[in-house]
Amino acid sequence: MSIESSRRVLIVVENLPVPLDRRVWLEATTLVEAGYEVSVICPMGRGWDLAYEEIQGVHIYRFAQPHEAQSGAVAYAREYLNFLVHMFRLARKVRRAHGFDVIHGCNPPDLIWVLALRYRLHGVPYLFDHHDVCPELFEAKFNKRGVLYAVMMIWERLTFAVANVSIATNESFRRIAIQRGKMKAEDVFVVRSAPKIENFRPDPGNRALRQGAKTVMGYVGVIGQQEGMDLLVLAVEHLVRKLDHRDVHFVIIGFGPQLDEVKRDVKSRGLERYFTFTGALFGDEMLAALNAVDIGIAPDPKNAMNDISTMNKVMEYMTLEKPVVQFDLTEGRASADAASLYAAANDPKDFAEKIAWLIENPDEGRKMGQIGRARVLENLSWKHSVPHLLAAYDRIFAKRG
Repeated sequence: MSIESSRRVLIVVENLPVPLDRRVWLEATTLVEAGYEVSVICPMGRGWDLAYEEIQGVHIYRFAQPHEAQSGAVAYAREYLNFLVHMFRLARKVRRAHGFDVIHGCNPPDLIWVLALRYRLHGVPYLFDHHDVCPELFEAKFNKRGVLYAVMMIWERLTFAVANVSIATNESFRRIAIQRGKMKAEDVFVVRSAPKIENFRPDPGNRALRQGAKTVMGYVGVIGQQEGMDLLVLAVEHLVRKLDHRDVHFVIIGFGPQLDEVKRDVKSRGLERYFTFTGALFGDEMLAALNAVDIGIAPDPKNAMNDISTMNKVMEYMTLEKPVVQFDLTEGRASADAASLYAAANDPKDFAEKIAWLIENPDEGRKMGQIGRARVLENLSWKHSVPHLLAAYDRIFAKRG
């Protein structure tokens, strides 16, 4: 029996159901393949509504979740209190049914340290999986700091203080763990979010989504307050009306709290014929939609959070050999390099200009797509992240003793 076969892990995630959360699902299944016993606590939603099920050897326990908080301390308190109650309840259930030797907490929010601290009294160490910089996320979402921002800074510091080991999605997050979180460098591992190339293969895709247009742009991801969809709509208006590129279409794949507002914005500007909103698509349907487009778009605005965040959608566009247009973000460049064009920060007109350049230079766009896929295959795919994930677990079990 390998050492891993006696290792039991509880993964806790609050903001997306599993297996819909692609990063968490890759981590969970990778650990199972390495011989770990893995349980997950996560919310229900988007068709994943069973309170318990086992998929690919992963035990998944789900809880009902209220709507995402949009504003105000009361709304956040309600959402987070609901999460805390279910997190403690289901942790007890998992403990009885399967046991766990490590708690693996995925933020946001930075509150899982409360559960981790309770079980550290029983010798269970905490591995913090740093998905989002929550103070910067709050600032980006509400365009202010104030009391709640200060609270989130405290929660972040407590999270790192309780964590025995931390994994970061990129080098920017690793620096935060070491500098702001005061963690030792040897306890912080970079596990990049990246597609599994076995599943992301270029092909013609679902051509019906192109709506007969010559050039099709695609977006996949959350449609929320910090994803820049308002800037994208302005860019499309400029592309169509000022740059006179009318033989185009935009396929928007995803869900989120701002979806209806984005649709209203599109309608009010008379741009409905240029957009298809598919809603949430998963698996083969999502791949068929993305493969049908010519250019991947990432309108996430430049702010303190986005500038240091690795965008899953950019990695997915690159894996499917699509050239990318995005705003000039530090980690966006680190991911895509020459596979992307970079618009001036938060300038929808320049974003439109970059799309127009790719429309007018399709051969150059194809070369960029090839560069992007090569970057993923050579350095950035999930198989390159697996050794770092397993090394982080070796580290936490070595510290556990």
